[in-house]
Amino acid sequence: MAKKLRYWLMKSEPTTYSIDDLSKEKNKTTHWDGVRNYQARNIMRDEMKVGDKALFYHSNAKPPGVAGVCRIVKESYPDFTAFDPKDKHFDPKSNQQEPRWFMVDIKLEKKFSRIVSLDEIKAVKALSKMVLVNNSRLSVQPVTKSEFETILKLASK
Repeated sequence: MAKKLRYWLMKSEPTTYSIDDLSKEKNKTTHWDGVRNYQARNIMRDEMKVGDKALFYHSNAKPPGVAGVCRIVKESYPDFTAFDPKDKHFDPKSNQQEPRWFMVDIKLEKKFSRIVSLDEIKAVKALSKMVLVNNSRLSVQPVTKSEFETILKLASK
């Protein structure tokens, strides 16, 4: 039986790591590190699977919005930045025997020709129940197939 594809939204501040940064990575692939919210961590650790799609969202930007699509290419593994005292994501309570934080690897599939802004998303009735609209602070969040497809349609306008 084929695995059911799931959809996500992953946020990054473009001044920290943008979709353009991802496009310059070897094989357009990177690890999604530094998530320090338990709900977001649980999604990455327990729910994200290889092949799932994610909207790459630029937060704290002008305008904030969806910049493109990526695919999960490696399921969760311990976030090694938590173990490095020199890293800004260091967590002294996390260790390799009992890691507290996890990450996944993503690969860029498509950079949109324009940002689909949060204001634009909020103006679409079909997206009114989207987690982004109702809990915009969560950095990794689920998206329904219908919401994902609606965002893709908006991006192509």
